[in-house]
Order: sequence, then C-alpha cells, then structure tokens
Amino acid sequence: MLHWLILKSYINMSTVLIIFYILSAITLSTAFLTIYTRRPIHSAIYLVLCFFSIAGHYLLFNAQFLAIVHVIVYSGAIMILFLFTIMLMNLNNEDEVHKPRITRLGAIIIFVLVSIIMISVFINSKTIMGDYDNSGVDYQSIKVLGKVLLNEYMVPFEFASILLLVAMMGTVLLSKKEKSGK
Repeated sequence: MLHWLILKSYINMSTVLIIFYILSAITLSTAFLTIYTRRPIHSAIYLVLCFFSIAGHYLLFNAQFLAIVHVIVYSGAIMILFLFTIMLMNLNNEDEVHKPRITRLGAIIIFVLVSIIMISVFINSKTIMGDYDNSGVDYQSIKVLGKVLLNEYMVPFEFASILLLVAMMGTVLLSKKEKSGK
C-alpha cells in the first residue's frame, strides 16, 4: 500500500512537471516568435499566446485569481490597445523597410545565449529543503487581496492606473493623423 502511494505521488508530480515543461516551451517559443516575426499583427497574436501560457504557469502555482486577472488585463485589455495602435498606425505597409538580417541574427544569438544561461541555472539549482512558513492569511481571497491593495499599496496602485491612462492618451495622440494643408 505504501509503494502505491509513493508511485501515485510520483506520477502526479511528473504530470505537473510535464505540464510545466510544455508550458515553458510554449512560452519561450511564442516569446521568440513575437520578436522574430515580420508582421506586427502576427507578433501581437504570438504575444497573446505567450500571455495565455504564462497564465497557465500561474495556475500551476495555484494562483487562480492571478491567472484570471492576467488573462483579462494583459491578454484582453493591453493587447486590444496594441492592436488598435498597430491598425491606426498602419505598420503593415509593404513599402516599409524591414529590419536587416544582422539584427535578426543578433536576436537569435541573444535568445540562444539567454536560453543556455537559464538552462544551466535550472540544472545547477538545488531545491530548498525547509519548513514552509504559514502566516494563516489566505491571499487567494479577493477580500484579503483588495484590503492589501487598497490599504498598504494604495499609492503604487494609483500610480499604475495613472501610468496606464497616460499610455492610452499617448497612443491616441500618436495614432492621430495630422491634417494636410496647415
């Protein structure tokens, strides 16, 4: 009976590990394709896929609220803002000069170097063996999270909202075409 429980926990752990590896591969590949793709719309779509895979990582950490907020805010609102900016600026012109091959080669080299460094860090890292400190506060609760955000972190929360408002206003101003003849 004990062997069955150990085997069952090993199978469950390996399932989570396999899901982690699949999500990591999706995250890294879509992040690379976001940078490497020539068309801005395709780049935005790959970025949305990258955001969804990151939300999958949050679900693996048992942070369901953070995953849902990540999908709503980043994959929803921010990407809509990016797509409107791309459409309004008409960045997909055929007469537009594309990046030279040397910058694409540089992006590939940097991607490979960062991947090698991250793989070596993961291979050489050791697991932390110790007791888990439990404060008794459930930070998955929206009520507790709201109290923490709007009491202790009120000023940074408001600064972030002002920053997003200024970014949205800047996007509108950049996408506005100048009238000819003046």
